[in-house]
Amino acid sequence: MRANLIIEIVGSPKEHVENVIKEMVQKIQNEKKVLKYNIFEAQQKEKLFFSFTEMEIDFNTFQELTGFCLDYFPSSIELLDDKINVKREEIENTLNDLLAKLHMYDMTVKNLKAELILRKNT
Repeated sequence: MRANLIIEIVGSPKEHVENVIKEMVQKIQNEKKVLKYNIFEAQQKEKLFFSFTEMEIDFNTFQELTGFCLDYFPSSIELLDDKINVKREEIENTLNDLLAKLHMYDMTVKNLKAELILRKNT
């Protein structure tokens, strides 16, 4: 299943942002079948720099695509195949992985809130 994805990087200084996005693209190329990509030069907006890459990647399964999204948080995804066959078990596994990640983030936020409350009270 082919997908076109956009992944953005924000930070400072400009050189750091450009290095991070290049390293990330290299890492993805080592992990996935990247059909093509384009890295766009970092542009300044206020005090931060923004860069992004547009990548076309071939994924073996819907679960692999979803795992990629959870790992890299693309800002946009376009599925390029007209028809996609997904088995029930794959949807279940994908949703369970998604829920586990969301529960982990929820617990992190709750722990941070509790820590802030404790700091205010001391």
